Amino acid sequence: MTRSEQSTVIRIAPYHYVHVLNLNTNVTRLVLGPRTFVCMQDEKVVVGPEKMISISPTQYCVIANPVVKGPSGEPILDPSGQVKLKVGDKMYRFHQEPFPLYPGEKLEGDVETLPIVSPNTALRLRALLDFTDTDGQERTVGEEWLFEGPATFYPRKEVEILRIETATVIEPNTALLIRATKDCIDRSGKPRVFGEMWLIRTPGIYLPGAYETVVEHRSAFNITDKVALHLRATEAHVDEFGRTHRRGDEWLITSEDTDSYICSVHEEVVGPVEITVLNSHQFCVIMNPVDDTGVPQLGGKKLVQGEKSFFLKPGESLRSGVEDSFILQHDEGLILRAEERFVDEVLVEVPPAGDSGEPTFKKQSIVRRPGDQWIIRGPLEYVPPIQVEIIHRRKAIPLDRNEGIYVRNTRTGQVRAVIGEAYMLNHEEELWRKRMPPDVIQMLSENKDPLGDRGTYATKRPVPVSDEPLDLTRVVTYQVPHNAAVQIYDYRDKRARVEFGPTLVMLGPEEQFTKLSLSGGKPKRPNMIRSLCLLLGPDFCTDVVVVETADHARLSLQLSYNWQFAVSKNCSQEEAAKLFAVPDFVGDVCKAIASRVRGTVAAVKFDDFHKNSARIIRSSVFGLDENNKVRDRFVFSQNNLHITSIDVQSVEPVDQRTRDALQKSVQLAIEITTNSQEAAARYATC
Repeated sequence: MTRSEQSTVIRIAPYHYVHVLNLNTNVTRLVLGPRTFVCMQDEKVVVGPEKMISISPTQYCVIANPVVKGPSGEPILDPSGQVKLKVGDKMYRFHQEPFPLYPGEKLEGDVETLPIVSPNTALRLRALLDFTDTDGQERTVGEEWLFEGPATFYPRKEVEILRIETATVIEPNTALLIRATKDCIDRSGKPRVFGEMWLIRTPGIYLPGAYETVVEHRSAFNITDKVALHLRATEAHVDEFGRTHRRGDEWLITSEDTDSYICSVHEEVVGPVEITVLNSHQFCVIMNPVDDTGVPQLGGKKLVQGEKSFFLKPGESLRSGVEDSFILQHDEGLILRAEERFVDEVLVEVPPAGDSGEPTFKKQSIVRRPGDQWIIRGPLEYVPPIQVEIIHRRKAIPLDRNEGIYVRNTRTGQVRAVIGEAYMLNHEEELWRKRMPPDVIQMLSENKDPLGDRGTYATKRPVPVSDEPLDLTRVVTYQVPHNAAVQIYDYRDKRARVEFGPTLVMLGPEEQFTKLSLSGGKPKRPNMIRSLCLLLGPDFCTDVVVVETADHARLSLQLSYNWQFAVSKNCSQEEAAKLFAVPDFVGDVCKAIASRVRGTVAAVKFDDFHKNSARIIRSSVFGLDENNKVRDRFVFSQNNLHITSIDVQSVEPVDQRTRDALQKSVQLAIEITTNSQEAAARYATC
């Protein structure tokens, strides 16, 4: 066989085919095997040999431009002998005998496996053309539906697969909130409109429909005897208990209704509500209480006493939470004020009829008006009504016989001192803070010893800070030491009184101490010593006085005076008041004595004064009697102060030259005396 003969002879195996083109008519025909095909001169093999397409029971393929077949299944030819094609169309072919592709047909893609839909899943399908489904249902363009498993899906040209939908598990005490994306009929056969939402509560598997979407999973709220659920209606509806609610209504779900609760689509959870528990000694006031019809009484109040437990209803609140009742002891009381008019029931003690009987109590009605105040005293347990406000809790103030407090009547303004008894302020009284000068408060706080701390007053020291500041609501007391006196002035009665020590002075509401500001230091300077009490002596004071003699010698004298006040503790108040007639008796005494000494020394020469300084100073201060003798004291009649003695401690010249000359003269006198004594001794030995 020649080469040309080999090219025109084609051996077609079984289940294979070729496409032969007639070059004269330009018509392509299909030739199936098995056979040996001899190609004529006017023919040409354009396709093949190709293997026929084989599809298993689980596969399918898509043929583009399929041939048109007649009723018998044979392809229809046009007048030229070419097979007719549905150009632009597609055909899905499933399991069948192997088949060839006619001229013009194409295999789109590969042979693929049929989609298998698992249990609890579905294919979301959409119609591309209007058609009648295999179950006889009419489908329109754009319509979507689900093909649910378990099953095998056979694709068709009128349908496209959008995605795989998976079922949702609904556990016990949970629910699915479903919303309709289009008017549809749900799985229970109930028609739903666009946007409508409903709950699926049945436990198990739920596969949303084609026009359903899962909004959220809702879990049940556990409701116990101690916790309730506060709900609010978002739309008017009837709940699962058959109760009608309007939009905005609020209510409670308690354990009496159910053990667990899932909110419906028209409800929202405001929050859990804890139970309010009151014991036998507790109470609470509910604001805006809800009446029996469920309507809150805005502005109202309701008193609830224990033992009791309850849930606050929507709109209710506690005024001050759970409060303890007021348990008053025998020394305690409560100040009350009425906010509204009401009738108060009080227990009044009725004395016994006989000597051996016990007192009884009866109720008495008292009308309280708004603004009225009163006090109740213990021992008792008190729960205030809603018309009563607690102003203050009072406790009796225990007072010793040397202790007291200042009390002011708020109605009359009168202030008085209560001393030596346990006292409880009533509803018209308050503690009054006594007004005192700051320096007096400082002296009382420092608590210095007027006698032992005399020398420290002139020293600049920081003011000590007391751990317990002075309480001016307590009666101010001062311990007057022995041989001292204190003057107290009453500004209301405009009179003064003097107290002699040792004693404890207690100030009245309008009384103040007479402050003493005495001179101190050497030489004396004013306002160096501050004190509240006056020492009566005997005592001494030292001063430095500069004098000038007749021959103009200036000398510095350091003098010490002994003084005392000549007054009896049993004297009258008029005599005692003389003690405080001179505010600064130290400065007055020192000035008076210094004046006398200067006047006398000015008439004496230095030599005479140097020899007789003590006698000259004593005579100048005390003076001479009718016998020309020095008197024994110098008396200040205005305050009965007596100067009993004067000690000249030192005499020093102020001028340096005078001091040197005096020192030389003293040394010379000592030498003369020493030499004379030595000469006398030598003479005695001869």
